[in-house]
Amino acid sequence: MAETRELIEKYALQNAVKYNLAPNAGAVMGKLMGEHPELRAQAKEVNPLVKEVLAEIAKMSPEEWKERLEKIAPELLQELSVRKEPAKGLPPLEGADGGVVMRFAPNPNGPPTLGSARGIIVNSEYVKKYGGRFLIRFDDTDPVKKRPMPEAYGWYLEDCAWLGAVPDQVITASERVASYYGIAEELIRRGGAYVCGCAQETFKELKDKGRPCPHRDQPVEMNLDLWKKMLSGELSEGQAVLRVKTDMSHKDPAIRDWAAFRIVTTPHPLAGSKYRVWPLLDFESAVEDHLLGVTHILRGKDLMDSERRQGYLYRHLGWEYPRVVHWGRIKIHQFGSFSTSKLRRAIEAGEYTGWDDPRVPTVRAMRCRGIQAEALRKFMIDLGVGETDISISMDSIYAENRKIVDPIANRYFFVWDPVALEIEGEAPAVAYAPLHPAIDRGERAIPAGNSVFICRSDLEGLKPGDRVRLKDFCNLEILETEPARARFLGKEVGKKMKIIHWAPKNGLPVKVLGPEGVDEGLGEEGIAGELNRVVQFERYGFVRINRLGEPIVAYFAHR
Repeated sequence: MAETRELIEKYALQNAVKYNLAPNAGAVMGKLMGEHPELRAQAKEVNPLVKEVLAEIAKMSPEEWKERLEKIAPELLQELSVRKEPAKGLPPLEGADGGVVMRFAPNPNGPPTLGSARGIIVNSEYVKKYGGRFLIRFDDTDPVKKRPMPEAYGWYLEDCAWLGAVPDQVITASERVASYYGIAEELIRRGGAYVCGCAQETFKELKDKGRPCPHRDQPVEMNLDLWKKMLSGELSEGQAVLRVKTDMSHKDPAIRDWAAFRIVTTPHPLAGSKYRVWPLLDFESAVEDHLLGVTHILRGKDLMDSERRQGYLYRHLGWEYPRVVHWGRIKIHQFGSFSTSKLRRAIEAGEYTGWDDPRVPTVRAMRCRGIQAEALRKFMIDLGVGETDISISMDSIYAENRKIVDPIANRYFFVWDPVALEIEGEAPAVAYAPLHPAIDRGERAIPAGNSVFICRSDLEGLKPGDRVRLKDFCNLEILETEPARARFLGKEVGKKMKIIHWAPKNGLPVKVLGPEGVDEGLGEEGIAGELNRVVQFERYGFVRINRLGEPIVAYFAHR
């Protein structure tokens, strides 16, 4: 097995160097069996060898991992540094051949949703193709309507790492507000902005009629003085806003003299009361795109007005606007809206248990359900970036995920809505079942004997005289169903009969949470050794074991 051991070491070191973490056993085993299918028949012998090699590598430092990989398999190290072309779903970016700077700019008022995942993945994938920098920028300058959650900043970075999209730079707008003040002052000096003292309703009435407000033509010096009064506190919340001059006769009223700054006295979750004048999103985002050198923006076609508004700001300041690619909305039938604000209200109202509830469309929930990052990446890339709105089903993501988890998921019995079944005769005390039906990873020993549990739904389909096989255990003849009794007929697989699964008498309590509800029942003892892993409950589906205890809590992934 010396040759096999060397292969394991190579793949384990590559995995460790790639993620800068101790190698993942499942990933190493999957790579080994995928590249060398002839070893699948020897999985029983290979598995302990993998554990042995990984234990040795875990003791090494990241520097030692790289040095060792360079020595024994330099081609695998080089493979990590080669830029991978994005999948066929991503079209070329015009003007990107010299490298790109791309950003995903969330408001951290909750964790990433599946919609966020699309932006994170596609932006990062384009940077991998063309080279350059991938930025995460937190557009968190609204302390009131879209109030940031302090925890969400970390959640975004965790989910980015999990999705394989670690940013090259992280920017938090609320930490940079002072820098926006200087740009606002320059804009005023250039005659591109003015301080408006109109009541909101008054300005809206003027704007809708295409008429300028009386403050529009104030002298620059007066605007600078009023701006300083906004900053100093001499003007109160609601008394003044700074507006960018556009075209008051523009056919779209939303473009006309839009607000760039307003006075907000509500403390910010991060900045506290350090600032009292806050930029609105169109100003902050436009300025940051320029300061950060963003070259290309992926933007929903529903946000085209932002580009039109920001164009005036860029022209006033003599800046060049980034290239923009508009894409359509994505709708997933099982979830509907991806609005973080709506989800937050629903969670606070007790409709969901939290951001990882299996019924919500967050990346955190997908992780808890056992959806793999690779499946989400491939799915989002294959969607492309067209302007057509897309309506799809989660079944498409499940199909990608199934390809990944089926080879690595151990099998176990889980009986929901359990009913006791007494067996007459010399039923074996222990049953043996494979951990995987196609890959030899050994067997699991399940306490059996003359008393087991089966699903009530299976029992309801039986009548006295029926013959069934308890999977990987024995054959039975049903004697009666109330209470449930059967006669032992033997262990050998004989003529065709209905096969049902079962759980041992002293099985572990298990609760499975899923999008459609909760199933409670009993499972095998081995489930307790699968914490944070995806397994398949036979005749039920793939689940991820998320919490040990009484009961063990699993999240349903898919069939």
